[in-house]
Amino acid sequence: MSHLSHTLRLGLKELSSLRHDSVLLLFLLYAFSVAIYMPAAGSVIGVHNASVAVVDEDHSLLSRKLSEALQPPEFQPAVALAPERLDQAMDSGQYTFVVNVPVNFQSDLLAGRSPELQINVDATAMSQAFMGAGYINRIFERELLDYGQRADIQSPIAINAKALFNPNLEGGWFLAVIQIVNNITILAIVLTGTALLREREHGTLDHLLVLPLTALEIMLAKIASNALVVVICTWISLVVVVKGALGVPLAGSMGLFLAVTALYLFASTALGIFLATLARSTPQFGLLAIPVIIPMLLLSGGSTPLDSMPQWLQWVMQGSPSTHFVSLGAAILFRDAGWTVVWPDILALAVIGLVFFGVALARFRRSLAS
Repeated sequence: MSHLSHTLRLGLKELSSLRHDSVLLLFLLYAFSVAIYMPAAGSVIGVHNASVAVVDEDHSLLSRKLSEALQPPEFQPAVALAPERLDQAMDSGQYTFVVNVPVNFQSDLLAGRSPELQINVDATAMSQAFMGAGYINRIFERELLDYGQRADIQSPIAINAKALFNPNLEGGWFLAVIQIVNNITILAIVLTGTALLREREHGTLDHLLVLPLTALEIMLAKIASNALVVVICTWISLVVVVKGALGVPLAGSMGLFLAVTALYLFASTALGIFLATLARSTPQFGLLAIPVIIPMLLLSGGSTPLDSMPQWLQWVMQGSPSTHFVSLGAAILFRDAGWTVVWPDILALAVIGLVFFGVALARFRRSLAS
């Protein structure tokens, strides 16, 4: 009972110390509000409002249908362009896409020939150009299939693709949750690491050592207090910023996700304490944290899918808690996955957390003894 009381009092001391640290409070406020809203609201992962012109040399019903099929919000209304102005429009960057419908396009199609459309792409608008060309290709395929069925032209089998959990493929939905995951990772490591180093630099760690306290109690107090702050900030951010301001429909259990967040914080805060025991000052801790945090953010499956990485790297990243947390976040919040589905990742996260905690505790005890 005395151990629990000691841990509780130390945790209250940590919260009081954080309350008087205006810089960290401002960073918390920024990390769970502006840093989530701005990237998610302003992200243009897909094609949005791309400029397009059509050189219609056929002047047929089909060519007009193709021109009208390019609709907002992916594309601006198609602008009619004279053939002699095509090169000048592309050279000046006036349009990202210029579609050239050749003469006799409709009649050749009706005659069973294979007429070709020319799509000119300004590849300097890299993300828009790469994805937009595919968008136009799919839109035209759909229109040609529809026209072919009406004109009794034999058409190939059409593929009907359905996007689950995010039907409109809104990139900001997933990005908002990934920003929260990334910010949790950064704050978990930074808050606990700087809290320990602040104790050492201010000399208060020496005061704690003369009290009847153990290294386990000190470490648990730092982990629990900082985890409590981050979990509360995560809950507020999900409700106010993600669901309220951004309008992202979170289908899963908020309670389960927050419980998983607390488990993830158990692992990542232990990692922060371990790094703090290696560093001798706060600037040195920052230098140590950078090569740890960056791979956790970039290789966890949030920025790029794990399947696109080399097999050996996929196996290595299974030892990172952030990999399982990203998987759990997407499964719970978007797919409404329950305990029966996500328990393998939760078990892996718990095992990794215990390993990190054990290593950090052993290192913390050695640092206190020295």
